[in-house]
Amino acid sequence: MNKHLNELIELSKIDRAIDSYTPQLETANKKVAKIEKKINTAQAELDTLNANIVENDARVKTFEEQLTLLNEQLVSNAKKSKDITTEKEMKALSLEEDIAKEKMTFANEEIERLQNINETTKSLLDDASEKVNALTAEYTAMNEVVSVERAEIEKSKGKLFVEREKLSRDLEQKVLAFYEKIRIWAGNTAVVPVKKQACYGCYMKLNDKTYSEVIKADEICNCPHCGRILYIESVTAEA
Repeated sequence: MNKHLNELIELSKIDRAIDSYTPQLETANKKVAKIEKKINTAQAELDTLNANIVENDARVKTFEEQLTLLNEQLVSNAKKSKDITTEKEMKALSLEEDIAKEKMTFANEEIERLQNINETTKSLLDDASEKVNALTAEYTAMNEVVSVERAEIEKSKGKLFVEREKLSRDLEQKVLAFYEKIRIWAGNTAVVPVKKQACYGCYMKLNDKTYSEVIKADEICNCPHCGRILYIESVTAEA
């Protein structure tokens, strides 16, 4: 077999082995990301509950301030009533008092309603907080496991990169550049075997002349259909 072809086959195998770790890394990262997404959702729920409590407290405070003003108005009207001399003034003052009392009733009802809502929300807040804490603990544990997985994968990839670097240095640069050019579009199928007289990259059948050249393996042969580098693993396997 052509020396360069043999080197390209080995280089292709290393590249496939390196890239085979990518799905493993993605799977490991997804485990962490899945829990992280749950934490973000739970935290958003917790933040919403807290925001609702703060908002309701602010509204309660506004109604309490309104009650103070209305109460002051009633006290003031009581003093004014002593100086009223006409029926028209009495009716006007009475109307003001009725409106003030209605506003006070509404304010008291709203204060009670908002405080009840906050009591319920606070009980939900405890559950939401516990959920966030539980998920955070789960995330920490999972992250530790995944970190070990990542380290092992990176260690294995590192060894392969060392092998690739050594092989790349030994390869004739023109041949390496040719391989890398094909790999840009073909990925890890830049070098593929021929089986049953077909390219195992595009699965198109080779003509007899090309097939014969691949079997001889005196030179680097490309698939006439897709351009991938071809080799045959054994003549007996093709029989």
